[in-house]
Amino acid sequence: MLASVAVLVSGGGTNLAAILASPEIKHARVEIVISNNEDAYALTRAKEAGVKAVVCKSENEIHKYLEGIDLVVLAGFMKILSKDFVDRYKIINIHPALIPSFCGKGMYGLHVHEAALAKGVKVSGATVHYVNEVPDGGQIIEQKAVRIKDGDTPETLQKRIMEEAEWIILPRAIEKIAKEIYEI
Repeated sequence: MLASVAVLVSGGGTNLAAILASPEIKHARVEIVISNNEDAYALTRAKEAGVKAVVCKSENEIHKYLEGIDLVVLAGFMKILSKDFVDRYKIINIHPALIPSFCGKGMYGLHVHEAALAKGVKVSGATVHYVNEVPDGGQIIEQKAVRIKDGDTPETLQKRIMEEAEWIILPRAIEKIAKEIYEI
């Protein structure tokens, strides 16, 4: 049995592409991609992969598409969800830092990498965690560290963290949870 997955996105969908291409995910299938941004390239990625893609401007609209979904994956979804919403579903998120560092409200995208470089840390990375009502506050599922190099910019660090951490641990976490859902 395959766990049914909904992926919520707001932008380009690089993490979505990693999920869709991952050979590691054997016990889950992405059933739908939902975006709050009608211009998100992730919608094109989904359609090209044969996955249903829709735009929803509110949580009430999103609810309509989550009937029968086992796992909701936030992959660059740039909207804070209400407590009511996160209490209703099993939801995970990918964060581009090692939680509890550089996380919480306002810490997303390049802001995370700018903060890490400004602080002078030598290691950053990515974290997959369960979503609760506190931004980046849910239980950690997977983490992977990435060394910061001399001369890194927020953009180069972001790219390396995606390639060396996010695109590895997000599919791994989805597979792990899918197996738990069906006790495989």
